Amino acid sequence: MNVKKDILLRARIAFLVVMVFAVGIVVKTVILQWVEGKEWRQMAEESIFKYRKVNATRGNIFADEGSLLATSLPFYKLAFDPTVASDEKFKEEIDSLCFYLSGFFRTYSAAEYKRRITDARLSGRRYLTLSRKMIDYQAKKKISGWPLFRHGQMRGGIIFEKADRRFKPFSLLGERTIGYVNENNKGAGLEYSFNKILAGQDGEALFRKMSGGSWKPVFSGEDVKVKHGYDIHTTININIQDVAEASLMAHLEEHRADKGCVILMEVKTGKIKAMANLERLENGRYAETYNYAVGNQGLTEPGSTIKLASVMALLEEGGFDVDDSIDAGDGTYYFYDNARPMTDVKEEGYGVISGRQGFEKSSNIAISRLVYNEFNKKPERFVNYLNSFGLSEPLGFQIIGEAVPKIKTPEDPTWSGLSLPWMSIGYELEVAPIHTLAFYNAVANEGKMIQPIIVQEVKKADKVIKRYESKVIREEICSEQTLSVLKTLLEGVVERGTARNIKNSNYSIAGKTGTAQKLKNGRYTRQYYTSFAGYFPAEEPKYSCIVVIDNPKGWRQYATDVAAPVFKEIADKIYALDLNMHDEMEGERNFKPGHFPLVQAGNYEDLNLILNRLGVSNHYQGDEEVSWVRARAVNSAIKWRSVDSNPGLVPDVRGMTLRDALFVLERSGLKVRISGKGRVKDQSLSPGTKALKGSTIRIDLKGA
Repeated sequence: MNVKKDILLRARIAFLVVMVFAVGIVVKTVILQWVEGKEWRQMAEESIFKYRKVNATRGNIFADEGSLLATSLPFYKLAFDPTVASDEKFKEEIDSLCFYLSGFFRTYSAAEYKRRITDARLSGRRYLTLSRKMIDYQAKKKISGWPLFRHGQMRGGIIFEKADRRFKPFSLLGERTIGYVNENNKGAGLEYSFNKILAGQDGEALFRKMSGGSWKPVFSGEDVKVKHGYDIHTTININIQDVAEASLMAHLEEHRADKGCVILMEVKTGKIKAMANLERLENGRYAETYNYAVGNQGLTEPGSTIKLASVMALLEEGGFDVDDSIDAGDGTYYFYDNARPMTDVKEEGYGVISGRQGFEKSSNIAISRLVYNEFNKKPERFVNYLNSFGLSEPLGFQIIGEAVPKIKTPEDPTWSGLSLPWMSIGYELEVAPIHTLAFYNAVANEGKMIQPIIVQEVKKADKVIKRYESKVIREEICSEQTLSVLKTLLEGVVERGTARNIKNSNYSIAGKTGTAQKLKNGRYTRQYYTSFAGYFPAEEPKYSCIVVIDNPKGWRQYATDVAAPVFKEIADKIYALDLNMHDEMEGERNFKPGHFPLVQAGNYEDLNLILNRLGVSNHYQGDEEVSWVRARAVNSAIKWRSVDSNPGLVPDVRGMTLRDALFVLERSGLKVRISGKGRVKDQSLSPGTKALKGSTIRIDLKGA
């Protein structure tokens, strides 16, 4: 009996517990449904619908003539809402759609696509990623016409998720100057320096969360509209930039140098037309990894290019004439406490020479002795001159990261009795290439120092939002008399001095070579920093340029043979392209039918450009790309015939200029011997025969 009562008691307790639990569930349900229902429904809705950022389209970067340097191209991810279409449309068009999907993306078979889409439709999934492959705008237009998709997002269910990608049409050309911005909004170059202008302002739009975690945009009147980025128009000229990089690259490779840079700008406007920076990588190739032309890593002792400032200070101080004599001695000279000898390149020394000769031959001893004699008891005055020449202050350049020049003063704890003479030849002070160029440009610009610029306009379509003009940093860095003397000195360097190897008869160059020993661990090594700074044409300067090649290897390590030839190659190309730099042709410039300027053979791109400028009709018939051509006059036009040779065969260089012929032949691995002057009349090896690398070919030149 007691056992029976015990069982009944336990059963009743269990029943009561179940009843209490059941009542609790009912009560909680009522509370959730009726008391807290509104709040929970709002929370659920907020978790499904959410305002999310909509990225603005980044603005474009243009070259001076309108070529695109950087742009944002739209790419899309394809998704699908399989529940949107009606049953009739879905059944009628699903097979065709899957056929197109399989053929285009090749991710799944048509049957597998159909299974996935059908399963998603039956389960009520409103978002299905069809491919993770990003497609371009042309593919988007094509896909928009496929079955089901042709009905649009609301009736067909097609979803395109846009994502912009940065694209540089000219690939690596000017890569570091154009720059980048990473996901942390850090970067370099124009992209980073003008990021706020290019980036625009992101907007907000209402999105709905779909199964699978993806978000689908929903139309809402409360969306925050996107403000797309503005375009920036630079001063960079694509042709000059290409020439600068190609020439710099060739000479860096030839001398196996560590790095180098080139800046070229218009004298009057300060507009930078080319800026190239190349550095040797571990694999031996060169790439743009840092802007040495402007940044802190390009800050270094400039060497002899600073001698222009030293002579300027001497002339401004008065009592100095460049034709006065100075004893440069036997090639070695000791200043102050004989702790460190100063030497000249000419081992036996220059002896007694004039100040003019000392500058043209770049005699360290001559220039430093002149400065020491004048400023030894007042070194602060020499430093003040350097400051007044604009060498001690940053230029306020438009690209972020410009280096700050370092000009030592007598108050500096490292100042010694050696500081003045060594500063006079470019040591114990540091400037970046862009500062040296601005100084030389001021000499070319009648003493007016202007701020270099690389961005000239900010635009929205054709509307100019902001225009940048070069600022005048100093109206006059020196007197007209001093300026006149300095110009003759710079021209003399090319006529008779250390840069006479770049002298030519077509136009004149003025400039100065610079070769500085590199300081490592407190000691000067046999590694050199070579440079050439100057302008051309010397009589009416249009362009100024600086070339730097750091640590060249081999037996040619001085600026004369390393940096100066790069300057000339760039200047030659610009001279060929810029007809405004040429003397006017005598007589009529209109050519009679069948009468043309002397055109025989050469580089197709160059000849085509020149003849187009002259208004001479010329045509090449053929689909393949051609580099080297021969001309044939037909009636009132010139027709081109390709003379591109197959690899391993002797090219046909007859009719070419010596420069073009040397390039083509040496590229084929041939050694060239030259006789005569003018164009190639004949060649010793027949065109089309096998070209043995290292073999010699003789070319005979004749005529103009």
